[in-house]
Amino acid sequence: MLKNFLMKQMLKRQMKDIPAAEQEKMFNIIEKNPDFFGSIAMKVQEKMKTGKDQFTATMEVMKEHEAELRTIIK
Repeated sequence: MLKNFLMKQMLKRQMKDIPAAEQEKMFNIIEKNPDFFGSIAMKVQEKMKTGKDQFTATMEVMKEHEAELRTIIK
């Protein structure tokens, strides 16, 4: 519970320019699939350790998991 709260607060800071309704939609998707998004975060961190910036690393990992993301978001 505390872990989810802290994660939600962190994401809110990072998504401050996104409308509240869209933020809530993203939170719901993440809460329903925490293991999947946890593995995504770990893969992004691994790519960042090789010298890639966060945006590039995130985009590469998201492309690798594009099919899974499409089924989750629908």
